[in-house]
Amino acid sequence: MGLDWISEKWIFGLAVIFYGLSALYSIFLHRQGYRQDNRLNYWLVLAAFIPHTTAMAWRGWEAGRCPINNIYEMTVFVMWTMVAAYLIFGAAARFRHLGAFASPFILAMGIFALMPKLDTTPELTQGWVSLHATLILLSYGAFGLASVSALMFLTQEHDLKFHKLRAALARLPSIERLELVSVRMIYSGFTLLSLGLLSGIFWLKNDYGVYFTSDPKVIWTWLVWAIYLGLIIMRSQWKLHGRKFSWGAVGSFLFVLLTFWGFNLLSSIHHR
Repeated sequence: MGLDWISEKWIFGLAVIFYGLSALYSIFLHRQGYRQDNRLNYWLVLAAFIPHTTAMAWRGWEAGRCPINNIYEMTVFVMWTMVAAYLIFGAAARFRHLGAFASPFILAMGIFALMPKLDTTPELTQGWVSLHATLILLSYGAFGLASVSALMFLTQEHDLKFHKLRAALARLPSIERLELVSVRMIYSGFTLLSLGLLSGIFWLKNDYGVYFTSDPKVIWTWLVWAIYLGLIIMRSQWKLHGRKFSWGAVGSFLFVLLTFWGFNLLSSIHHR
């Protein structure tokens, strides 16, 4: 029988197991006040990233396209974007604990992706729609990492206020650096989202002869764009900084995370 029983789903399942180990280790790090170097957690995430990438490449190779056509594939892609960004930031020792905050989110998304009936097979995406989907999903990955950094900021600020000794001993970045990471990732995500919406306009014009449609997913995506635009404006014009900005970053991504899948299922043009 050979290796015929192996599939990309099994490989992705292996990645989810490593993400689970990372999430468990993150609980230990939290209980220890993040005093230890986070190398083990970084290596666990890297160990998960390898089969994760392999599973995506396998799916893309077999389908002959970028694997972003259904909820399973889109979830896996957003996870991959967040992990890839973390591995880059986490190469610096001070940012390795980003993984301790990100791992539970990544694990939850991985378990969700493996739920039955999410891996349907709609019409293959090509041209403008493929570019549109890729840019949009990359933006969600950037927003996800921004929310993780913001969550670290809130934790660090709380410890500085109520647990000064734990804050002094913790091997976490300064709150200034954490806020800077959140801001830069939100600006990057907003740029990608804007480009994704622009490519979506060309897609609608090319496939449907219109520049805008009242499809629920389209309206929802513009709402997400407006939310992050509002967050950026409030920071630049109304001096929204620190704790309030961090809560805005976390809340905005939670809205994306909790509502994306429902509106995607309601959409007719995203399930042709």
